[in-house]
Amino acid sequence: METQNSTVVTEFILFGLTQSHDTQLLVFVLVLIFYLIILPGNFLIIFTIRSDPGLNAPLYFFLGNLAFLDASYSFIVAPRMLVDFFSEKKVISYRCCITQLFFLHFLGAGEMFLLVVMAFDRYTAICRPLHYSTIMNSRVCYAFLLALWVGGFAHSIVQVALILHLPFCGPNQLDNFFCDVPQVIKLACTDTFVVELLMVSNSGLLTVLCFLGLLSSYAIILCRVQGQSSEGKKKAVSTCTTHIIIVFLMFGPAIFIYTRPFRAFPADKVVALFHTVIFPLMNPVIYTLRNQEVKASMRKLLNQYVVC
Repeated sequence: METQNSTVVTEFILFGLTQSHDTQLLVFVLVLIFYLIILPGNFLIIFTIRSDPGLNAPLYFFLGNLAFLDASYSFIVAPRMLVDFFSEKKVISYRCCITQLFFLHFLGAGEMFLLVVMAFDRYTAICRPLHYSTIMNSRVCYAFLLALWVGGFAHSIVQVALILHLPFCGPNQLDNFFCDVPQVIKLACTDTFVVELLMVSNSGLLTVLCFLGLLSSYAIILCRVQGQSSEGKKKAVSTCTTHIIIVFLMFGPAIFIYTRPFRAFPADKVVALFHTVIFPLMNPVIYTLRNQEVKASMRKLLNQYVVC
């Protein structure tokens, strides 16, 4: 901290995930193993989709972008958290904290919008199959991709702008293992009631609306496939089930964190761990394990390089 006319916070002290050394060691080992196994799997998904000309449908284009977003998202929190397990004093500068917060919401909102786009893609493919190739052409796919990046940036910049206008004059201890809006706002030395309402309306309301919209769209799709052939129905149900699983994994923790007043609950850190580290790495893997075309292409690719 530095002193001018008033005391200004230039760094935050992170309390970490837990104060128990044994628990820290256990979580470190589990997260590291998970990270080293699943993260290369995400890059393998991206490489498989990029290298196989047969996987050129919009579904695979968006799946590759989901794997990229999730892999990028996992770099925001996990590496620093693993390093901090061995640090007695877990310190993050004010600028690094704001940067971490920006990318957390930038990529998180981008992924939310991507899931909405993927739902629209499945709705078009299943409910309007004759017009699918016309509606979901490459130009539209890239336009959707640009829109979700712009939407993620707009959402995140609002979060950061609101926090940058808050005065921080102490204390500077964050009861978490990374910087996020609920914990940072509570350290501001001013009344944050209005800012909290704006944050909840920005993050919480957006999350809930996307969540309800996605569930409604998949419910419509499942109703529409009832009259299809058994083979088409089976494939559509399998695809929608996978998407619904991802929706709950993505939106469940986000709704718990951002749609309530910023008060601490015992489960906050556990939910945040799954939301920022575990689930993002799992999402593309879940998609892949339930997609026969991607699995077949991946096996072919691996066999090709093993033989070589």
